[in-house]
Amino acid sequence: MPVKSDSVTGKKYLGLLALAALGIVFGDIGTSPIYAFREALNSNGALDPNPENILGLLSLMLWSLIIVISIKYLTFVMRADNQGEGGIMALTALVLPPSKTRSKGRSTLALAGLFGAALLYGDGVITPAISVLSAVEGLEIATPLFSPYVIPLTLAIIVSLFCLQHKGTATVGMWFGPLTLCWFVTLAVLGIYGITKNPGVIAAINPIHAMRFFQNGGASSFLVMGSIVLVVTGGEALYADMGHFGIKPIRLAWFFVVFPSLVLNYFGQGAMILHDPNTIDHPFFLMAPEWSLYPLVAIATVATIIASQAIISGTFSLTRQAIQLGYLPRMEIQHTSNKEIGQVYLPVVNWTLMVACIALVVGFRSSSNLASAYGVAVTTDMVVTSILFTAVAWKNWNWNPIGVFLLMVLILLVDMAFWGANLPKISDGGWFPLAVGAVIFFLMTAWKEGKQSIREYLEEDAHPVARLLLDVQESPVDRVPGTAVFMHKNPDQTPPAFLYNLKHNKVLHEAVALVCIKTATVPKIPERKRTTVKALTDDIHKIVIHYGFAESPDVPKALKNCAKMGLTFDMQDTTFFLSRETLILEDKTWWTHLKESLFAQMHRSAVRATYFNIPPERVVELGMPVKL
Repeated sequence: MPVKSDSVTGKKYLGLLALAALGIVFGDIGTSPIYAFREALNSNGALDPNPENILGLLSLMLWSLIIVISIKYLTFVMRADNQGEGGIMALTALVLPPSKTRSKGRSTLALAGLFGAALLYGDGVITPAISVLSAVEGLEIATPLFSPYVIPLTLAIIVSLFCLQHKGTATVGMWFGPLTLCWFVTLAVLGIYGITKNPGVIAAINPIHAMRFFQNGGASSFLVMGSIVLVVTGGEALYADMGHFGIKPIRLAWFFVVFPSLVLNYFGQGAMILHDPNTIDHPFFLMAPEWSLYPLVAIATVATIIASQAIISGTFSLTRQAIQLGYLPRMEIQHTSNKEIGQVYLPVVNWTLMVACIALVVGFRSSSNLASAYGVAVTTDMVVTSILFTAVAWKNWNWNPIGVFLLMVLILLVDMAFWGANLPKISDGGWFPLAVGAVIFFLMTAWKEGKQSIREYLEEDAHPVARLLLDVQESPVDRVPGTAVFMHKNPDQTPPAFLYNLKHNKVLHEAVALVCIKTATVPKIPERKRTTVKALTDDIHKIVIHYGFAESPDVPKALKNCAKMGLTFDMQDTTFFLSRETLILEDKTWWTHLKESLFAQMHRSAVRATYFNIPPERVVELGMPVKL
């Protein structure tokens, strides 16, 4: 009996996780029915809504969901977890493990992964804009009187959404799952209602209709794939949010709720158009009975807000991971939950996204225009993910090379088809997410290279810790009360701030700690492995604090935990000494000078010790010139 009870409890918990996953993971892909079918019909010129075209489109949508989401992501890609964490940044960390000798091939793959991560920022801008705008446009279907208010109402919702980000998702998060479940039930019911208008659309299950669509349409039908991809946008979100729920709840929610609801709704829209071709302009809203139009717009707006919230939160998490891995400067990070470490808020990222979303809505003015910009970045990201996964399967898991090659060909064949069909969109707005991704990628690489230059410059005058101990013993200096903490990236070298303090102040504190923070290529470090302490002398200790790339450093907390190892810290009597580099730019090529100037600006703007949760009043910064 106890076994049965545990089994029932486990199933209930799995069900609750699956319900929660609906609200966080499937928001993006769940709002695609509002505009995806409409855009597919109107891509490359309006398609004739005859049975052959409708069945062809429905078959393409169905099998795209099966191949891209069910097979690629849920069956294969989500196996590539980094200690339970997913997403392209975690996948990049798997491709490039810590090593002194890294192959050129893996370094190139890491750059590709970094560019893919940068493209997600473009997705983070477009998703809120197109989702909310497409939902509010439903008011125009009810009455043309709402037409002048669509843009202002959309902007009001977007501004409100970003203004509430500082409160975090902890408060409203518990409503996301039930509300999204209500949305998917609505999709399914509407779809069934539409299918009753023309049950013959069920024949689209047969992939032959997709093949005939290409056969009859020729080269022009290939371009329709640029809109079909809207059906599978959100696949990256499935992978990125895996760490919040695990694979099983996501798979359960997909196969039992999301997938059938999406298929029913798309088939219902197709049946409705065959029944009444006049519904081709807005098949989603016109599929609903007239009395239900206003409630449908309301729940669609809520669903798009939830979808936007998920991508915004994902952008915050992505930025924190990039900071931890050394690809972006330190920014202010606020934790919005005392229980969930993953719930963070970054003010700079939040307001930047809001301004970009407002600019998109004002500039493009309709979800159809925005759909032209949507797809290029997403499909590029899909291609990069497939390539990185192939590398992990081959190099990390030692899968059979022939099997890996065949799998890569199958997956990339579909991904490249989507990607190629979206290339013509670049001139119609697809340049925007690519430009955003290129700018973010440039910032990331400039920061990484700049920090590396500083590290190399400081290592030229590096002072080994062993030599430091000899100098202190041979040339005793005055000791002052209190504890001094000197921080540096290399645990085997003396922190530059220590040397500058000794040189200019000519004193040492009674207790000295040389602290190094090391960020691993895994998302989280167990608490028992967080801190290592080594006594160099009776009053000088070396402390190494380990964090994963999905964690935020908390130096005071880590130092307090040193009490378990016999080393105590009184924060009221502890001073933190940090080095502050003053950058000196030398004359170089214009390109190098541009990158170094940009790095210098980011370096000046980076937040100080508050990033490590160190009280600012306990910090002393010692400046030193560094030539780049």
